[in-house]
Amino acid sequence: MNDGDDCATSRRPLYRGQVVDLGIEAVCLPDGQRLELEVVRHPGGAAVVALDERERVCLLRQYRHAAGGWLWELPAGKIDRGEAPEQTARRELEEEAGLRAADWCSLGSVLTTPGFCDEVIHLYRARGLTRVAARPQAHELIEVHWVDYDEALQRVRGGDIRDAKTIIGLQLARPDQPGDLEPGGQT
Repeated sequence: MNDGDDCATSRRPLYRGQVVDLGIEAVCLPDGQRLELEVVRHPGGAAVVALDERERVCLLRQYRHAAGGWLWELPAGKIDRGEAPEQTARRELEEEAGLRAADWCSLGSVLTTPGFCDEVIHLYRARGLTRVAARPQAHELIEVHWVDYDEALQRVRGGDIRDAKTIIGLQLARPDQPGDLEPGGQT
């Protein structure tokens, strides 16, 4: 994401992986400064606030090595090549939680760590859920839980939910918010 205020004049790749690429980019900042920055390039992701008919939210308890253990998260995942963000959200909801949804609403998107990474996570609210067989990937350790919405927000305030996309998604999808978001995150 670049609005044209700075420019990368060169990129020296350091690592190319399955999830991220890391490189050193020579840039010219809007004030004329020239410097080298370490930049992580990521294809982006999508996360889903799935709500059942009782306004319970689907939360995953998932093991995350990089975070040092188990986290509470929304169903989410990386955008695959050629996939639109909503397709990713639909796929991840089915794979991780064993759910399909009839009604989808975009909640907008967020930059995860813009100081060094270009990852954007697209957030969705899903309703009209039906159960299907979950298909988690072999490396994913996931438990599916249903939590009352207010309890989920309490878990955020109490520090039990620490994952940023989950905290933001829960806040944006609050059922008690006036008005409803239209596709694209517009009210």
